[in-house]
Formats: sequence, structure tokens, C-alpha cells
Amino acid sequence: MMKKFLLILTTAIAFNTLCFIAQVSAAQYSPNFKGTEITEFVNIVGKNLKKTMIVDPNVRGKINVRSYDLLTEKQYYQFFLNVLEVYGYAAVEMNNNIIKIIRNKDAKTAAIPVIGDKSNILGDEMVTRVVEVKNVTVRELVPLLRQLSDQAGGGNVVNYDPANVIMLTGTASTVNRLVKIIERVDRAGDQDVEIIKLKYASAGEMVRIIEAMNKPTSGKAGQPTFLIPKIVADDRSNSVIVSGEVKARERVARLVKRLDSELESNGNTRVYYLKYSKSEDLVKVLQGVSDSIAAETKSTKTKTRTSSKRDVSIEAHESTNALVITAQPDMLRSLEAVIRQLDVRRAQVLVEAIIVEVFESDGISLGVQWYNEAGGFTQFTNGPASISSIAAGAQAAEGEKGSTIIKENGDTVVNPDQNGDYSILAQVLGNVSGMMFGIAKNDWGAIVQAVSSDTNSNILATPSITTLDNEEAYFIVGQEVPIITGSATGSNNNNPFQTVDRQEVGIKLRVTPQVNEGDAVQLVIEQEVSSVSGSTGVDISINKREIKTTVMADSGDTVVLGGLIDEDVQESVQKVPLLGDIPIIGHLFKSTSNSTRKRNLMVFLRATIVRDSSLMTEISESKYNYIRADQIRKHEEGLSLMSNENMPILPQWQDNLTLPPSFEEYQKQLEEKNVDLPKPPTAKED
Repeated sequence: MMKKFLLILTTAIAFNTLCFIAQVSAAQYSPNFKGTEITEFVNIVGKNLKKTMIVDPNVRGKINVRSYDLLTEKQYYQFFLNVLEVYGYAAVEMNNNIIKIIRNKDAKTAAIPVIGDKSNILGDEMVTRVVEVKNVTVRELVPLLRQLSDQAGGGNVVNYDPANVIMLTGTASTVNRLVKIIERVDRAGDQDVEIIKLKYASAGEMVRIIEAMNKPTSGKAGQPTFLIPKIVADDRSNSVIVSGEVKARERVARLVKRLDSELESNGNTRVYYLKYSKSEDLVKVLQGVSDSIAAETKSTKTKTRTSSKRDVSIEAHESTNALVITAQPDMLRSLEAVIRQLDVRRAQVLVEAIIVEVFESDGISLGVQWYNEAGGFTQFTNGPASISSIAAGAQAAEGEKGSTIIKENGDTVVNPDQNGDYSILAQVLGNVSGMMFGIAKNDWGAIVQAVSSDTNSNILATPSITTLDNEEAYFIVGQEVPIITGSATGSNNNNPFQTVDRQEVGIKLRVTPQVNEGDAVQLVIEQEVSSVSGSTGVDISINKREIKTTVMADSGDTVVLGGLIDEDVQESVQKVPLLGDIPIIGHLFKSTSNSTRKRNLMVFLRATIVRDSSLMTEISESKYNYIRADQIRKHEEGLSLMSNENMPILPQWQDNLTLPPSFEEYQKQLEEKNVDLPKPPTAKED
């Protein structure tokens, strides 16, 4: 039984060994192709690997390849992919055991697999991979990778900026190689941040020193960008923030620690040259800050018996706009931080206004007045003149010197030797406007008055003013009108004199802008439009329209101030009772006057924040070119009675001033033109 069991076991082992050897020998290939059509090559490989091959019609040509080693099935398939890649073709494996043979340049748009970090695909199989980049910009990295990829074939490198990722397409070996390059470059761009807290030195002064050392020297090639650390001062915590490569951070940290040492003396004097603020304005602020710091320090040392004396001296030097401060180091650091935050460039505000005042007034008057010599007349006061005043003036002016008047009853009246008085009649007729005519027949007389008035005025002003943030600006276009404020006489009414004050009349604009967080501007506005309306019995009267308000607007937006001021409609009818009510005929016994008046004042305001010089230059250039274009237009239109050469035209914007040539240049020009220069006179000629 034992012998039978050993025989069966030996037979089984031999059989398994032979099966394994057969399988191994069946899975080994020794490819040898010479002058073979590539389509036939694909068919043979597909038959050996038991895969369905679909060949693109554009795939054609002959191959010559031979392997002297026995290849396994996996090696045989990689050999197949290598041959296709060499001849410009690619294999795209589908999920249903089908392989498509297409051209390399068409493979990038085919359904090739998308692999990840844990993929084990190697060789020349076409794949796509998405790589996330964390420390460098893909926009700058992609052009370098494209030089290492087969862009003419199936390789492709695309960047997606919003997610900072790179999409790689190509053979697995090429894609894996590019991924390794990206990983190394990404690690090289990893810039950490280090915070160095200072004990004695000022963070702002420390940053200034280090930046001055890292500034590239003229004429020499500078350091690479990634080796230059970024340094920022945090004045609140008196710390220096360093960002960059490890070696660069370590170099800065060593320098900061060596400079951050305690001063040998207890006191120190510093001179701070201000850039934007006024030194005399900061003195009061810094004195208040130093007093607060000294009081706080004194309160913390009440438990100790002795305390150091903290004398602080802050002086302003107006000529150089500098501050001279003498204090202990910790006090100097605190005051320096305050100076740095206050001495900043303030924003400017351009305030543009359009002021429109429209005044409309219409009036119509029509009236008839009757007069009878025997007595009785109709008189209406809503007309420019009354019939009684005209009759009185005519009576006073009647007749001439030495003339004789014969009345109807036969009496004769001889005028005196003096001429008639025309002053009353002239005064009455001087008040007449429109049309007036009279009719006199027998003892009756009639006067018809008709007048129509239409007044329109349109005042337009476009003041523009620029001022600093929180600084009041004032603008006026007008005149100063004298106004009598008092009068007095001496004894016996001699030596009289009057006191006169002058008042500004015209268009005024007073504005104080305040720039808030963001682009909002708060405006405190005082707008006034005034004019002289006429004289009164005492002095002159002045029309005045004024707006005082505070508004909030975004930079560049337009706000409207003001609106309709008043509108007045009046109708006046004066008539004789009963007679004036008769239709049609009643107009002969009444006087009608209608008037309408409307005044409208609109102010449009626009505030623009100017934070840098480039915007200010742009605004100034546009205003300058507007004036110059208007001058050119007037020059082209010309003057009717004068030469156009008398019309001034501004030079071009920022045109360099052209100076006349020097004597040497003028002499050289004459020599080039072969012009003989006049000889200087001799002593005998003098």
C-alpha cells in the first residue's frame, strides 16, 4: 500500500510539473518580423494575445523588428506597444477586450484611461493624468513641460488656472516622467512662513535694513527670485514675518537676531523725516501718546521702590518737516509705530459740480381807461400808467411861451412867459411798457394799454475742485458788491462819511470730503448762488439761493441736490361794476393782468477718489485737452475782423519747453548756411 501511495504521489507531481512547463513555454514569444505590413503585424499579435484588434484605415506601412529573447505575454504586449509608438501609432484598449489601433495625434482625444497616483500602468500605453500643483503657478510651469512632451504626436499638456492643476496626456512612461518633474519643482517652490518676534529693535526699521541689503546691485546679475525672501513688518506685535526658501529664511533669521540687541545707553535721539504729514501737527499727537505710555508704565511699577525717569522730548523742525524725538528705546519704538501709521499718503477727492438755475416769467396786461373833461373817469392801477396821471402831465405841459388859448365859452387865456412843465408827463410816460394809444374826441378821451412780457434766464456753472481727504475746499466765481453798513456826520452836519462792507456775490461752492472704507465718500456741502436784483430805498437787494447738506456717494457716482424752488401764478382783474360784466363790451370797462413765475435750481455733484498720481494725471490731461480742443475749434472758425494768429492755443499736454538756441548754436547754424557773420566794430570805428 505504501508503494502504491508513493507511486501515485510521484506521478501527480510529475504531471503538475509538466503542465507548468507547458504553460510557461506556451506563454513565451520570440517575435521576428521583417518587411511585414503593420496591419498583418497587428493581426498576428491580436491572435497570439487573443484580443480583437480594430485598425484605423490610416494605419499602414511595413515594420522590421526582431527580438532575441523569449518574452512573456506581458512583455510581448509591451513590445507590441513599443513598436506602434516608434512607427507613430498608438493602441487604445477598451473595456470589452477590444484594442483600437489609431494614429498618435488622434489618441489624445480618444477614450484613453485616466490614471491616478496609485496606477501601475507603465510603458507606451496612452493615458491621461491630472496633477495638482500647490506651490508654483501652472501658467508658468506648463511651457517648460511642453518642451519635454511629444506635442506633435499623442502628447498634450494643458493647464487649468482656477484649480491650479495640469492635465497630462501621452504614453504612461512619458506622463510618469513629467509627474516626477512636477513633484520636484513643486517642492522647490514650497515657501514656508516664519515669524520672528523682536525684543529691542523696531520691526519697520529692521525690514528697511534687510530690504536694502537684498536690493540688487546695478551692473550685476541679481539673485534668482526664489532665493529672495519676502519680508513684512508687523508693527502691532513688533515682529518680522519672513516667507521664502529654507536657506533664505535661515539667513534672514540669523541677521535679525544679531541686529535685535539692546542699546548700550538708556536714552536715544532719533530724527524722523516726514513724507506727507506736517511735523507741527504730529507734535501734539505724539506728546499725548507719550504721556499715556508713561502713565501706564508708572502704574505698573507702583509696587517697586525705585522707578526709572522717563523724560520724552518731541520737537518739530519745520524747515525740513522733521521730528526730533529723545526718549528711551521702548518709547521710541512706540512713537515710531504711531508716526509710521500717521505719515501716510492721504487720498484726494475731485469734486465736480454742475449748477443749473432756470428762471421763467411770463406776463400779459390789457386795459381800457376812460376820461371826461367835465368830470369822471375810470382808472385801474394794475397797468403801467393811469389816465389821471397822464392827464395831469398833459395839462402841465399844455401851451407854449406867449401863446393864447381860446376856450369854447369865448374866454381867452394867455400862457405865462415860462414854458410848460413836461417833467410830470415824462415821468408818467417813462413808466409805460408795451403799447399805449389814446383817443380824444370832444370832451371824451380813452387810453388803451397792452403789454406782454416773457423773461427766461439760464445760469449754468461747472465748478471743479480737488482737495485732500478731510480738508475743506472753497470755490467762488463772482464779484464783491459794496454794501453800506452805516453813516455818520460831524457837528453842524459837516464831514459826513459812510462805512461800506463788501459782500461776495456769485456762485460759491464749499465742500469737505471724507473718504470712508472702500470707495464711499461723505461730502459736507455748502452751495450758494447769489446775484444783485436791484436797488431799494435804503440799499441794494441780493437774490440768494443756498443749499447746506451732507451726502454719501460712491466714487464716480453723481448725486443731485436741490429742485423746484417756487412757482407763482397771479391773475389781477379790475373792472367797473356791472359794465365790466357785459360780454365783449365789458372789456372796455376793465383791466386784466396775468403773470406766471417759476424758478428752478438744480445742483449735480460727482466726487471721484484719487489715490495715486496716475489717475490724477489722467484727469488733468482730459481737462487740459478739452480746453485745448475748444481753442483749436475757435481757431479753425476764425475771427471776422482780426487775424487768427492772435488767438492763443495751448501747447500739447506735457510738451517740453523749447528754448531759443544759444549763441554758439546760432553761430553754427549760420556757418552751415554759409552766411557771413558781422564783424565786431574796431576802436577807430567806434
